[in-house]
Amino acid sequence: MMGYGYGYGNNMMGGWFGVMIIPIILIGVAIFFFYRKGQNNNVNDEGARDNSLDILNERFARGEINEDEYNQRKNILSKH
Repeated sequence: MMGYGYGYGNNMMGGWFGVMIIPIILIGVAIFFFYRKGQNNNVNDEGARDNSLDILNERFARGEINEDEYNQRKNILSKH
């Protein structure tokens, strides 16, 4: 019998496993990248707050703003 046992369903990667493995891998990769992007956004927000506070400290040190204005702005930044 020629060809006996050589069907699509008999391959190691054939059948539903072969059809579903690629979408499962793609979904896993997409979830991983969305998760990593969410972590990076949190880091950027914290960095922006730190940068704002650094600028405020510099302005106060240069005498551009007085102590009352410094404390008011610092309180606003710490709330966010």
